[in-house]
Amino acid sequence: MARWVALLRGVNVNGITIRSAELAALFRDAGYADVRTVLASGNVVFTADGALPELKSTIESALRDRFGYDAWIVLVPHDALAAILADFPFASAEDRHDYVLFGSDDQALNDLLDDLVVDDSVERVARGTGVVYWSCPKGSSTDTVFAKRAGAARFKRTTTTRNANTLRKLL
Repeated sequence: MARWVALLRGVNVNGITIRSAELAALFRDAGYADVRTVLASGNVVFTADGALPELKSTIESALRDRFGYDAWIVLVPHDALAAILADFPFASAEDRHDYVLFGSDDQALNDLLDDLVVDDSVERVARGTGVVYWSCPKGSSTDTVFAKRAGAARFKRTTTTRNANTLRKLL
């Protein structure tokens, strides 16, 4: 059995409310073990047999059936998460937020960065393996050049973003 992290997109925003206890119950009812939710933003750590594509499909279907929304998740092997955080390429600072944008489609991540021009004095963006690293000033996580592009509808089904502090709680 492998340890996984499920990152749900769009949970507890825009009218889609899923309580942590209900989310954990869904994973347990699906037969997964060692289920732990982290914060109220759709983060689940669990243990399961199976390959990534099947697990992802099963979880998305269960979320759609139980909570009635167009569910989409990124599934990350738990042991890969520590490496992703260790590879964060920018120095942390008190006045900045550090984020990791996860993608289930490498082409979508490439498209996200294609022709992107950012002001490095404001935000920093770098490609990683299956992720994009992003650092921006506190209070600007919705209005920077990268934030606006990442929020575009065409990336909705293939990406989700987490603060690095949240990700550390998943380890």
